[in-house]
Amino acid sequence: MKVIVLGTAAGGGFPQWNCACPTCRNPELEPRTQDGLAISADGNNWYLVNASPDLRAQILATPELRAGPGLRDTPIRGVLLTDAELDHTLGLLLLREAETLAVHAPPAVLTALSRFRDITDRYHAWTWTPVPAELDGITIKTLAVSDKRPRYADDPAPGPWVVAYRFEHNGGAFVYAPCVAQLPHGFEQFAAGATYTLLDGTFYSAGEMPGQTVMGHLPIATTIEQLDVPLAFTHLNNTNPVLDPGSPERIAVEKSGHLIADDGTRWEI
Repeated sequence: MKVIVLGTAAGGGFPQWNCACPTCRNPELEPRTQDGLAISADGNNWYLVNASPDLRAQILATPELRAGPGLRDTPIRGVLLTDAELDHTLGLLLLREAETLAVHAPPAVLTALSRFRDITDRYHAWTWTPVPAELDGITIKTLAVSDKRPRYADDPAPGPWVVAYRFEHNGGAFVYAPCVAQLPHGFEQFAAGATYTLLDGTFYSAGEMPGQTVMGHLPIATTIEQLDVPLAFTHLNNTNPVLDPGSPERIAVEKSGHLIADDGTRWEI
């Protein structure tokens, strides 16, 4: 199983377009696009996991996802969504030229995205279905991690609104959970045996940003204390000191045996 980390920043990317904080103005730090990944069992048929507003740039930066060999051929077969947040779904509109595309998500997310479907159906009739148990040989398991609805969602559909994914293929396992307010019961068992659990790393510590608690993201320092599995972190906010490879916080994460994922990170699992 092949995994490509397409982006690792929280909403707005890094540096964030409307922020002039010292971190965003530091020219020595690598820019990051908004989080998402691509996964494949064979290296030929790829599935996106979330579709950020940076998706076009991410596809063009990833040879495995580029169009070809035919004039309109693409290796992208479908999209799996962890939630309905705009940071994870606006990229769907960038794919509107795709003649065929399968979009999979929890039922509440599909309901919220009916507005997107109203737009994309005017271009091509995609399929919009709940998450399957298997795609091209990859077994897919989900775990509800939150009932936090996006602001634009008016429909009070029952959750879950946010899920984590566990992907399994030929004995290998990988877990992806870019938005986690708190670790639900059974999460450690859900991640057990995975080569990596790519997890919400929005903030490093509690109190890093005003209003942080309402935003619903478990800090890295807390996660490391609670979980005893190999971790990598994504969805990094511009306030997070781990963006700086030389920061004490980044060094502490790496000394604990965990990783801060970079855009373009590739894993064979």
